[in-house]
Amino acid sequence: MSFSKFIHLTDCHVVGGDAILYGMNPRARLEQAVASINDEHGDAEFVVVSGDLTHWGDEDAYLAFSEQINRLSMPYMLMMGNHDNTEAFAHFFPDSSRDHAGFIQSVHETTFGRFLFLDTSVTGTHAGGYCQQRLDWLEEQLETSHDPVLIFMHHPPFPVGIKGMDGIMMQDSEAFHKVLAPYKEIIRHLFFGHIHRPIFGNWRDISFSCMRGLNHQVALDLNAPDTIVHGNFEPPAYGIVLVNDDQIVVHMHEFLNTSPRFTLAPPEGQNAREYALGFAPVLL
Repeated sequence: MSFSKFIHLTDCHVVGGDAILYGMNPRARLEQAVASINDEHGDAEFVVVSGDLTHWGDEDAYLAFSEQINRLSMPYMLMMGNHDNTEAFAHFFPDSSRDHAGFIQSVHETTFGRFLFLDTSVTGTHAGGYCQQRLDWLEEQLETSHDPVLIFMHHPPFPVGIKGMDGIMMQDSEAFHKVLAPYKEIIRHLFFGHIHRPIFGNWRDISFSCMRGLNHQVALDLNAPDTIVHGNFEPPAYGIVLVNDDQIVVHMHEFLNTSPRFTLAPPEGQNAREYALGFAPVLL
């Protein structure tokens, strides 16, 4: 059975020009990610960038972001995160879809269901939110869907065990779940970013996945107090999502990985045990 493919990219944190953020160049990282997507996954139907397109939300950063994201060879959907600025974003992406209240929310109909892109950003805080106007929009989309639904958002609506990040999750979790609850049978998966970590699981009977960011990551520290978030430089990654009527498969691709590639099976005529025990890859 064939799959449809799309890419989940998140937390680019681009800054203007070639400026450095935490010792890394986020514009260059995005350039590398776009090149990887075009070269390795040019058959993807679209790319979803689930928020924190920039780090400071300024126009120079959106200029740098737009120059790179427009190199994609397939359509893309852009979402707002807590580091983004809607007005500056709109200057470079004036055709981005909005809901009736002006939030950057949209619907994309596909062969395998209705894709909903939510705006969980709240001005003046890094925590997420989902006000009544947005809840009304979401309920309308769920109520009118005759197909399965896949939901995309920046902030997770639940804690993930990293206390400093749990403090800035979506704050309207119960109200959000109350809207989702009657439609759980049609909600196939929930995608989010914000945490800068690969996280997979199930929340109240809804499967979910999260991807790493591009410039820097959040360290896996479940013992740190809620006043500290430790970062690190685990490899950047994006998600490759395969969808059909029966399943959703999410692969995490560390696109800058340069480790040697080899076959696990021996060449014809060679003993498998000897091949495996005697193999000596060239480490880069």
